Amino acid sequence: MDRFGTDMVKTSPTFHFISGLPRSGSTLLAALLRQNPRFQAGMTSPVGNLFSSMLNQFSAGSEFGPVITQEQRKRLLAGVFNNYYADQAGKDVVFDTNRQWCAMLPALLDLFPQAKVIACVRNVAWVMDSIERLYRANPYENTKLFNDDVERNTVYSRVDTLAQRNRLVGFAWAALKDAYYGEHAKSLLLVEYDLLAATPERVLRLVYEFLDEPWYEHDFEHIEYDAPEFDQALGLKGLHKVRPKVAVEARRTILPPDLFEQYAELSFWKDSRSSEANVIRTSREAQDMGRDNG
Repeated sequence: MDRFGTDMVKTSPTFHFISGLPRSGSTLLAALLRQNPRFQAGMTSPVGNLFSSMLNQFSAGSEFGPVITQEQRKRLLAGVFNNYYADQAGKDVVFDTNRQWCAMLPALLDLFPQAKVIACVRNVAWVMDSIERLYRANPYENTKLFNDDVERNTVYSRVDTLAQRNRLVGFAWAALKDAYYGEHAKSLLLVEYDLLAATPERVLRLVYEFLDEPWYEHDFEHIEYDAPEFDQALGLKGLHKVRPKVAVEARRTILPPDLFEQYAELSFWKDSRSSEANVIRTSREAQDMGRDNG
């Protein structure tokens, strides 16, 4: 027994992060990873917002900034992670999900030097198609994705709104591009949704290799994840529901052709010449078909 009266000192888990584009497989990836009893993973947590809010209190313009040292800032921010996940007994590895992590790599990797970021990606046109399908599946609800009728009136206004740099898709895309070409790109692994849905075991083995973790035999026929209360509060039923079996589903887009073509050319991760990021991707020819699995 140590001097604190406990039989052993609890060690902090290893932290990794899931980020990237919405509707690109992050919930599916988390649902698979959480099958491993050593892993904790899930949908977007409040840690990102808590982290940002605390950082604002430290920064220029805050009355508290001048009295909080750099080391105190780091301890407080690291404490957000450690305290939020303190009740995850037996979990050696924690994956926190948030699209803003790609924009905060300098801070994350200073706090957790061994951390890795897995960014889920997908042809942006199919991201927009997937969100539009969810919107149309909830015709009696004005989702919180849009602020007013001007933004939600037509598919054109909805997609253009989502693409703005401070909105759901536009912010995630810009943050990911920032990380992809940034100085911490080696800590980033991009996973293409089409490949994850088509060959989940192959992709997951590469993820484990990237994380330097021993392989765990996953069950790709029985997957469980849903967050109906969260989705209901957002006004977008089914946003985080994952089907029980990983499978691909071919379909035609519901976006007008000109709109689809406009956003289909934004897959910057197809060009690896100026980035040190790791990418699991399909060939360009595979992008002519959209697939959804949650």
